[in-house]
Amino acid sequence: MHWTLVIPLKPLARAKSRLAPAAGDALRPALALAFAEDTVAAALACAAVRDVVVVTDDARARRGLAALGARGVPDTPGAGLNAALAHGAAAVRAGRPDASVAALNADLPALRPGELARALESAAAFPRAFLPDAAGIGTTLLCASPGTELRPRFGRDSRARHAASGAVELPLTGVDSVRQDVDTGDDLRAALALGVGPHTAAAAAGLLIPD
Repeated sequence: MHWTLVIPLKPLARAKSRLAPAAGDALRPALALAFAEDTVAAALACAAVRDVVVVTDDARARRGLAALGARGVPDTPGAGLNAALAHGAAAVRAGRPDASVAALNADLPALRPGELARALESAAAFPRAFLPDAAGIGTTLLCASPGTELRPRFGRDSRARHAASGAVELPLTGVDSVRQDVDTGDDLRAALALGVGPHTAAAAAGLLIPD
């Protein structure tokens, strides 16, 4: 099974607000874009991924991610994360009704193609499946096999919300790079320890993250 990944991205000026104490408002938009660039590049290098759709209204991000090979879709609903993901999935299936679709966070700068492939291959056994984030509270990956709606439930306590919606939690180990999203300075420190992609490495060069 080959998957189309739908990746949502806020306008960079508003993205990653919780990183401001660690990175400052001047660097924060560049880091948000770098995270997305490394996420998209790793996703497109994954053998289980057919293509990547990025849902965003940010022109700078759309240009940069298109240069990596992603297709940009405007956030027409403008009604938050879950609406953006549902819109992206619908755009994919408008052209390919039998597509396997997965929502992936845009802030996985340490993402490894092989670990993503393991998660997607495991998800293929279920109509809907998800992977919790490193904190064990949120979600970084939600998958819907052909014939199944994505039905995203991202946001506060999304791990519990996705489980309650009937999605199967993937009991995987050794996929830390797929789980390590970045919202805070501590998260960024953990991602850097895993080893981030070149865009994030360049954007974060010389950044001192306070304890």
